[in-house]
Amino acid sequence: MFGHPAGLFLLFTVEMWERFSYYGMRAIFTLFMIKALMFDKALASDIYGSYTGLVYLTPLLGGYLSDRYLGNRRSILMGGLMMAVGQFLLFGSAVLYQTPESAKWLFYSGLGILIFGNGFFKPNISTMVGQLYPVGDKRVDSAFTIFYMGINLGALFSPLVCGTLGDTGNPADFKYGFLAAGIGMLVGVLVMLFFQKKYLVTPEGKPIGMPVPKKTDEEKAAQTADFTGGQMVFWGVVLVGLFVLFNFVFKTGVVGALIYAAMVVVPGMILSDKSMTDVEKERIWVIFILVFFVIFFWSAFEQAGASLTYFAEEQTDRTLFGWTMPASYFQSVNPVAIIVFANLFTMLWLGLGRRNMEPSSPLKMAIGLMLLSISYFLIAFGVKGVDASTKISMFWLLSLYLIQTFGELCLSPIGLSMVSKLAPAKFASLLMGTWFLSSAAANKFAGMLSGLYPPGAGEFKAAAEKGIANLPDILAGKAVATAEQIQTLTDIGIRHVYPSFVGFQITNLHEFFMIFAIMSGLSSIFLFFLYRKLSKMMHGVN
Repeated sequence: MFGHPAGLFLLFTVEMWERFSYYGMRAIFTLFMIKALMFDKALASDIYGSYTGLVYLTPLLGGYLSDRYLGNRRSILMGGLMMAVGQFLLFGSAVLYQTPESAKWLFYSGLGILIFGNGFFKPNISTMVGQLYPVGDKRVDSAFTIFYMGINLGALFSPLVCGTLGDTGNPADFKYGFLAAGIGMLVGVLVMLFFQKKYLVTPEGKPIGMPVPKKTDEEKAAQTADFTGGQMVFWGVVLVGLFVLFNFVFKTGVVGALIYAAMVVVPGMILSDKSMTDVEKERIWVIFILVFFVIFFWSAFEQAGASLTYFAEEQTDRTLFGWTMPASYFQSVNPVAIIVFANLFTMLWLGLGRRNMEPSSPLKMAIGLMLLSISYFLIAFGVKGVDASTKISMFWLLSLYLIQTFGELCLSPIGLSMVSKLAPAKFASLLMGTWFLSSAAANKFAGMLSGLYPPGAGEFKAAAEKGIANLPDILAGKAVATAEQIQTLTDIGIRHVYPSFVGFQITNLHEFFMIFAIMSGLSSIFLFFLYRKLSKMMHGVN
């Protein structure tokens, strides 16, 4: 089919339904928390960051178990079934949203099962794409392009379907959005179950994705890192120490402490291996340095599921021809733009490559960060001087998502490819895991930053109804709130002072969006200064 094995289109379909399930749930996730479970935005943002962070952490465990015991097929089926169960538990939570204790128990249980299910699913399905082709087959690049379209088709339609069903303004309707996400995941599992034996085979007809046979001692030595017992104990102690530091001193919470500690320990453990050559060490350093910058990109980009959803819901004029568009629909802008512009960017890089002008991978990432910064400068300008009760044109939010997609196309597609090219064979899995860890750290950081979102018109109205007329002065610290007022504000989801970031109070949306504009802009500038040095350290790999 189109010059590719039929197995590619089976994996395309399964991945499309999984992404439909994930992005459909994400489109209404924070809205459900603040409108049905009555969480405040800070708590909802923290849960969002923890969930999306752990989603990128558990593939380390799932990938390990798949490689050693289960094989790709079983892992995908197990993970997909677990995620379907998780979505149905969220459906149950939404059904019982007026019974808070039961709803919260089902909610957290569903998130936990989704996290572990994703750990089994995510690292295995993309691995199988390459196994469908002989070594050196030139069709592999186009195969991954087709597979990537499946991801974006799922991400495109899911906010439209789940948002239409669940984001209606009536909290009782969230259940239909989660139900659709669960059914979508179940469809993907059934497609995989019924067609895997027929289509997931090599060109010679041998099945792929089966449990891996045991390796000889020689194969294990050549393909895996060789850490001594002393090294493992040392880095284990460091992990525990850093976890305690992050959790109890920096107050990152258990999930954040685990992710941030792992971000330090895994690179340190890899660099402690004495068998590497100087060239290998320099290439690995390039990966770690770029991982650091990538965290700033994704922590700003992933505001789509949290603070930008709040902004779309509360302060964006979503009226079209008398119809009010659900806030969740805006999360379809990115996948639409990717589908439209991905091939144009591919042609751009190919055209520059023929003229020996194609930017190196670090330079492309610097450009991506700068585009991200521009998108936030744009929307910060759009909200400057606008009060919390005024809604602005959807042009500003649509423009932000479009420019961010251009940034993503400069940064995201080359990341995994770069790691696979730079990583020594024995560290390939660990370094790929480090790349996933960067996404975990970025998503957790994104949730923390989203928690800085300032109170909007809904909170001010609720405070006024409770008799607190001087809320702006209280939030700015110009008036002292009574204990009764503080409790009232807490009950309606408002802190009794404006949130602060590195010592600066965030009192309005302009200041909030400027955090991301400045953070990503400075990251881009630093990377522009470093990219030539990093390119040399890659030793011919681009």
